[in-house]
Amino acid sequence: MNTLMSTDFNFPGQKSVYKGKVREVYTLDNDILVMVATDRLSAFDVVMPKGIPYKGQILNQIATKMMEATADIVPNWLMATPDPNVAVGKACEPFKVEMVIRGYMSGHAAREYKAGKRLLCGVPMPEGMKENDKFPEPIITPATKAEKGDHDEDISKEDILKRDIVSKDDYEVLEKYTRALFQRGTEIAAKRGLILVDTKYEFGKTKDGEIVLIDEIHTPDSSRYFYADGYEERQEKGESQKQLSKEFVRQWLISNGFQGLEGQSVPEMSDEYIESVSNRYIELYENITGDTFVKADVSNLQERILTNVKAYMSK
Repeated sequence: MNTLMSTDFNFPGQKSVYKGKVREVYTLDNDILVMVATDRLSAFDVVMPKGIPYKGQILNQIATKMMEATADIVPNWLMATPDPNVAVGKACEPFKVEMVIRGYMSGHAAREYKAGKRLLCGVPMPEGMKENDKFPEPIITPATKAEKGDHDEDISKEDILKRDIVSKDDYEVLEKYTRALFQRGTEIAAKRGLILVDTKYEFGKTKDGEIVLIDEIHTPDSSRYFYADGYEERQEKGESQKQLSKEFVRQWLISNGFQGLEGQSVPEMSDEYIESVSNRYIELYENITGDTFVKADVSNLQERILTNVKAYMSK
């Protein structure tokens, strides 16, 4: 299956390009960004050697739908999606933190809790909790935004302000927006029979000084979902939750001896496993949006993207 692992476009008016773990961002004249969602898979801050068919399309289309569904409560950078893998929007100066918000003790929070920690990013976690329990109130646990190849790191609000990574006034806006987005995301998920467990948001500032939501939102790469049906029963029995997120990839890697630590090698991913990951991404798309996923033509991905973006830019 043809996957989009890397791009090397030269769009009209192009000034620079930045390549992240999954997305490649082209800066054009007039403060326009062209963001291409590739099919690369990142876990434990390591990019896997093989791509996942349709993953970029899925991330881009979920993010687009969710940006549109939250634009009334938080302004965002998005202007158009001229191609299934491409978003076009306003250039922003990104804040150097990711705003992680957790409604349930899962994933990284659960691993830290099991290790005996009761403080995550300066936020206390109550005693007596078990994995996947709901927090009394959602907690915000920020992380520093790592460059490609580096690891994101937990950081407290106090350290963010002390190190002047974000000003106090701006951080209060980020907190307010994060809670509002998580509340809306929780409501959207509930209508689809899902629980939005945790997620992360990224923000930037436009040249006019407006703080806006950027990057992706409520996708399986940035979020964790549980199926609501049977959640309580599974918790009572101490069973694993049925979930839709990238966590199943992380668990598969852990079971195969990989956590992104020094000296560890990425385990071989068979074609069958790659296909199963793609199918899980499609499953989440259909569950969270309520729409049937329509696979785009991938016979010549690069040419398709270039043609669609140029057609949009010429209007």
